[in-house]
Amino acid sequence: MNKQITVIVGTQWGDEGKGKITDFFAREMDYVVRFQGGNNAGHTIIVDDKNYKLHLTPSGVINPNVTNIIGNGVVVDPKVLLKEIHGLKQQGINPQLLVSQRAHVIMPYHIAMDECLTGHQGKLAAGSTKRGIAPVFADKAYRHGIRMGDLLEPKIFKEKLEKSYNFNKRIIEKVFELKFDREFETIYHEYLGYGEKLKKNIYDTELELFNAFKFGQKILFEGAQGMSLDPDHGMYPHGTSSNNVAGYSEVGSGVGFNKPKKVVGIMKAYVSRVGTSPFTTELHDETSDFIREKGLEFGTTTGRPRRVGWLDLVQIRQAVRTSGITDITITKLDVLSGLPKIKVCVAYKVNGKITTEMPASLEAMRIAIPVYKTLPGWGEFDTKLKTKVKTGGYSQLPENVRIYIKFIEYHIKCKISIISFGADRNDTITRLSS
Repeated sequence: MNKQITVIVGTQWGDEGKGKITDFFAREMDYVVRFQGGNNAGHTIIVDDKNYKLHLTPSGVINPNVTNIIGNGVVVDPKVLLKEIHGLKQQGINPQLLVSQRAHVIMPYHIAMDECLTGHQGKLAAGSTKRGIAPVFADKAYRHGIRMGDLLEPKIFKEKLEKSYNFNKRIIEKVFELKFDREFETIYHEYLGYGEKLKKNIYDTELELFNAFKFGQKILFEGAQGMSLDPDHGMYPHGTSSNNVAGYSEVGSGVGFNKPKKVVGIMKAYVSRVGTSPFTTELHDETSDFIREKGLEFGTTTGRPRRVGWLDLVQIRQAVRTSGITDITITKLDVLSGLPKIKVCVAYKVNGKITTEMPASLEAMRIAIPVYKTLPGWGEFDTKLKTKVKTGGYSQLPENVRIYIKFIEYHIKCKISIISFGADRNDTITRLSS
């Protein structure tokens, strides 16, 4: 890898394997930075049969020489963060972790508000994780949000909390006619306590990253969710509340880059999602059951079964364009092993017309019909084959896997430089690295 700045983003609806690939890259990095989202994300990393489940901490925490940063673009539930840090320590990991003093704090009334909004949205619901994510971003826009640095300043924290607490309590009780019984003073002291426990972690991370960038240190930016959940470029309103395209890495970290960066888009060999929205290639048959069970497609954050479908290259093509992706990583090739035929969506048919680009229209997405190409399947990625590929590289992959990869590259006009064929960190090879 020859670029100082690397950004990792999801190209689908999240759950593409970003955690594993971030960990894979982190071995060569000085810093790993989460730049958006909150604990609605779920990243799983498997190293030497040890399973690490992360929601807030960057996926570089498994690497002892990496400084991990939760950037200003992330919303933080301090209770969840402390629990996650404790869990990592129990697993023998003592994370080098800094949290931006400018990152906004998820409060109890945000979680209560999320419950209210979930029932309010009807069939336009985004499939919320009910972690308070949308309400805290709303408070940020309303300009009465609370930031991590506020938890270290009792006077300013109380002033801000009075405004935010009263605003949200009135909406919950007057608009949604539900009781919010958490007392102001209880919340105030509870969150001051979180601030006390995290005071060594709360930091001017923006300046830290600026200096790291200035002195040539390698920085990896880790996105959460996937492009189709982006509130501007995804399938609005069936999305998340923070921008997850690569360009937001600068906004969500407070560092402006003046050098070219490597942008790695992570895609699964198929598609999955949790939550509601049109899903053009969704399967409802034995193949969907096969993929879901073999791929363990259940949400890291919610545990909900994920919807699954064939790979959608219209979706990937848009991700490449909106994030300026330079390299693609394909994951979970092993999950499709054993299927005799594999379909790939190359276009949509909307009202009788063929389009190869993602429509902005929600109605168009509801009625879109996938245009498929069918490719031959391949055999199982057993231990013998995995060893052969890890030793010999790309040329040792089954021929039909290489046909599949070349087909994707042709249609998305972007190279696939990393190939993952198992859950473990080591089930990965590099090809055509830029």
